[in-house]
Amino acid sequence: MQQKWSKTTEVEVASNKLSFYIETIEVNQLSPLAFYAAGEQQYRGERFFWQNREKTLTIVGLGQAIVLENNKNGQRFYDIEHQWKELTKNIVMEEQEPQPILFGGFTFDPENKENGEWNDFPQSYFTVATFQLIKQHEKTYVSIHLITEQQDSSIHFEKLREERDQLIHAAQVKELKTYEKPKIHSIHERNKDYYFHAVENVTHLIQKNEADKVVIARSLELDFKDALTSPQIIYQIMNEQPESYLFGLERKNLLFFGATPERLVKVKNQYAYSACVAGSIKRGKTAEEDKLLGEQLLSDSKNLKEHQYVVDMIENIFSKHCEEYKLPKRPKLLKIRDIQHLYTPVEGKLFNHATILQLVEHLHPTPALGGVPRNKAMEIIREFEKMNRGLYAGPIGWIDADGNGEFAVAIRSAALIDKKAYLYAGGGIVADSNPMTEYEETLVKFRPMLRALGGQFNE
Repeated sequence: MQQKWSKTTEVEVASNKLSFYIETIEVNQLSPLAFYAAGEQQYRGERFFWQNREKTLTIVGLGQAIVLENNKNGQRFYDIEHQWKELTKNIVMEEQEPQPILFGGFTFDPENKENGEWNDFPQSYFTVATFQLIKQHEKTYVSIHLITEQQDSSIHFEKLREERDQLIHAAQVKELKTYEKPKIHSIHERNKDYYFHAVENVTHLIQKNEADKVVIARSLELDFKDALTSPQIIYQIMNEQPESYLFGLERKNLLFFGATPERLVKVKNQYAYSACVAGSIKRGKTAEEDKLLGEQLLSDSKNLKEHQYVVDMIENIFSKHCEEYKLPKRPKLLKIRDIQHLYTPVEGKLFNHATILQLVEHLHPTPALGGVPRNKAMEIIREFEKMNRGLYAGPIGWIDADGNGEFAVAIRSAALIDKKAYLYAGGGIVADSNPMTEYEETLVKFRPMLRALGGQFNE
């Protein structure tokens, strides 16, 4: 198949001792997932995938032009932002050309020391891809990024051009490939009894006014008959959860992936958009039952109270970072395949000095993922949850050289390591919480990833 492209842009940026070389071509007929799969042999452990909820933007990264990571606790957001600004401060792109994307995430709690599948994972992990695909507005672009200290990189860059063409060709030839669902060998509910104990204890603390709300999560461990591939997993979540944000992020032998309904924040041309998503109920088996369940959720005092905590917190952050903002008075329903949520969108015009990573820092964790008050809730989570969430419930997303970007809250997610997957789900504990009800809510929240991985709960 002959490759076609319409235009090429080259940019060189000097940043301290590093030079940032960029070349972009427009490509016809290229599947993002097939491009992701084309890097399976050479770039396994160095890839990412992102698709927004509206399906208007898909980003794929193969290889690592540079990795930005840190374990700087309270300075971790600033450190990533500072390094990215330094690296891109001299980039001048044509208006219609896609910019280099910094993609990655921040762990939920940098102070968590529990051992497990997230051992040795940094508090902040971001990467610029060597080969970046962006599909937007019905156009697909592939960029080469070379970040180097070498004075003359012409030979290296020419090799990257050859490799890019090989990757594109492989993706075009194989783009119709489908993947079977994985075959689960066993499912283990980790610390199930302890989870009930934790919910009881946290409920008692809340009844004693030590906190208003605390989110307690738990995990499932899945064993598979065969090792799974990253493209196989991305393919399944694309089919199972098309109405959600879809993401996959590899680091060495770990793939973190998910299909989340929840935006943390989006920034475009100094306008910020967020969403208050808290309070949930299952979907009905019929349209009539679904409507009744939705109406029940809209009038349920426990869920409305949980939702209002998130609304109040996000409104407070927007009031500090925005010249003006808009916030509806009442929530509406956000319906996805397995669950429906209370949902209130928020948007505002940012002050000139405000940035997306500043918003990410101040919004995370929202009361929907941590609790109220934030610091006390985090202390209680560390004491009673007895697991490390890693990137689960943390911010995951992207930022470009102009400061535009989008971060989602990494729920409905899982970590895959070799033949094991770890699924995560949680719920907000308040004064009248019931352990069995909370447990059943986590079962609903496990469903998207469990189904994508070939399993199900018996009802």
